[in-house]
Amino acid sequence: MNLDEIRKRMDRLQNKSNGKSTSDYKTNFWKPPSGEKSVVRIAPYKHNKDIPFTELYFYFGIDKPRMISLSNFDESDPILEFASQLRKSNDPENITLAKKLYPKMRIFAPVVVRGEEDKGVRFWEFGKTVYQELLGVMMDEDYGDITDIAQGRDITIEVIPAKETGKMYDTTTVRVKPVQSPLADNAETIELLLENQKNITELFNKYSFDEMKESLQKYLQPSEEQETVEATSPVKEKVDLDSKIDDLFG
Repeated sequence: MNLDEIRKRMDRLQNKSNGKSTSDYKTNFWKPPSGEKSVVRIAPYKHNKDIPFTELYFYFGIDKPRMISLSNFDESDPILEFASQLRKSNDPENITLAKKLYPKMRIFAPVVVRGEEDKGVRFWEFGKTVYQELLGVMMDEDYGDITDIAQGRDITIEVIPAKETGKMYDTTTVRVKPVQSPLADNAETIELLLENQKNITELFNKYSFDEMKESLQKYLQPSEEQETVEATSPVKEKVDLDSKIDDLFG
C-alpha cells in the first residue's frame, strides 16, 4: 500500500487550498507560523527580473473561498465590471455592495526559508502594510538590494497572535537584518534556487468569465431564510440586482 498516494487522493477529495491539494500548497507556498519568529531571504524572481514582488487581486467569499480576478490577466472580469457599475450610481446600498465585491490585493514574494533551504523557493503571501515596509527598506540606499545573491540581507518575520494584541487578526512584523549574506553557501545551490521557480499566476485556479458570473449570481441570490426575513420586514425600495446583471452582460 502506497501511503503517499492515499494522502494525495484524500487531499483531492477535501479540495483544499482553492482546488489545489494540501501537499501542492505546502510545496509552493510558505506561511509564517503564528507566535514564532522565522528568517527568510527574498530571492530574485525568475519570471520578473525587475522586482521580486507580484501583486495579485482576489475575491474572497464570493461563492468560493478565493477566486483570482481575471483582471490579473488583462481579461474581462464580470465581478469587477458589476462592482464598477454599482459604484457609479448614487445609491448608498449599491456603493456599499460595490466595496464588498471589489477584489483585494495580496502580494507574493519568492523566499528561501532559513533552515528549510532543501525545500527550495516558495511563495510568501502578505498584505499592504508589510509590503510598504519592505518597499521602504528597498528604497533606502543604506540597505541596497536585499535580494542580491551575494550581498543581500535576510529578513526576520514575527507573527504576533491576535490574542496577545487584542486585535481581530494576527500582526506580522518584519525586520531586515543589517548583516549582508549570500543567498546560499555555494554557486550550485544558488543556481538551483534561481532556476527552479514556478510562475505564481499559474498556481491558482483560473475560472472562466461564465464561471465567475455564475458565482456572482449565487452570491447575490438571497437564501430562503433571508427571503423570509425580508418578506416580514417593512417594504422599502430595493436594488434590482438581477436586472443590473442582465443589463451589463445581456
